[in-house]
Amino acid sequence: MNSITQDCTTIPLSITDLHLMKQRGEKISCLTAYDASFSALINNAGIDVILVGDSLGMVIQGHTSTLPVTTNDMVYHARCVSQANQRAFVIADLPFMSYSTPVIAAKNAAKLIQQGGVQMIKLEGARLETVRFLVEQGIPVCGHLGLLPQLINQLGCYQVQGKTPEDAERILAEAMQLQDAGATLLVLECVPATLAKDISKQLRIPVIGIGAGVHCDGQVLVLYDMLNISISKRPRFSKNFMHNASSIEDAIIAYHQAVKQTLFPSIEHSF
Repeated sequence: MNSITQDCTTIPLSITDLHLMKQRGEKISCLTAYDASFSALINNAGIDVILVGDSLGMVIQGHTSTLPVTTNDMVYHARCVSQANQRAFVIADLPFMSYSTPVIAAKNAAKLIQQGGVQMIKLEGARLETVRFLVEQGIPVCGHLGLLPQLINQLGCYQVQGKTPEDAERILAEAMQLQDAGATLLVLECVPATLAKDISKQLRIPVIGIGAGVHCDGQVLVLYDMLNISISKRPRFSKNFMHNASSIEDAIIAYHQAVKQTLFPSIEHSF
C-alpha cells in the first residue's frame, strides 16, 4: 500500500519534473556531491539534481582516475548524500566494471537504489542491452556520452570527443539509441557546443552538459572544481565560483543562478 500522507515539500524532484523543465525551457542545475554536509548546502541553494559521481575517486580518494572506485564506495557516499537530501533528484554512477553484463548491472544498480537511496543510476557508453534490461526491472537510467572517463586507459588522455563529422554522427546516433532503449536522461561530456545543441534539440529527454556548451537542457560540474578546491587542475570547462563569493553556499547559489539564467557556460568554458 502506498502512503500519501507525506508532506509534498519534502519529496525530492522526480524525473517527470526534469522532463517538464525541459518542455518549458527551464535550465536544470546539477552538481556532484559525496557527503551529507555538501548535500545539505546544495539543497539549501536550490540545485535541481545531485550526481554522486565516481569522480569521488579523484577528488575524495586522491586517485588519478575513476577506475579504482568500487560499488561499495558508491553506495556509502550515495547513502551519505541521500540522508541529507530533501529536494534534489539524486543520481549515482555505476563505477568501472560494475555493469559488464545486464544482470551484474541490475544487481549493482539495486544496491545503489535500495542501500544508497538514489533515484537513478548513470552508466557510460551506448550499453543498449544493459539499459533495456535495467529499465525492464524498473530502474531509471541516465546515459553518458562524449568523453567517457572510465575508458581513460583506451583514450590515453581526457580530450574533446565528436570533433569529426563521423564521430559527431556516431554520438548523435548513440544518443537516439539510448533514448529508444529507455534512458530518460543523458549526460554529454566534452563535446563541441554545436553537437550538444543538435542532440539536445533532437532528443525528447533532458540533456545535461559538462563541457558541452550552453544549449544543453542543464549543466553539471564537479563540486570541488567549481569551488576551486580540487587537488588536480581545474578543467577548462569549469569555473571558479568561489571567486567573489563570501561563502561556499553563496558560490553554489551563484552557480545555480548562472545556469538558470544561461550565463554559464560561456564561450570560454565551451568547445
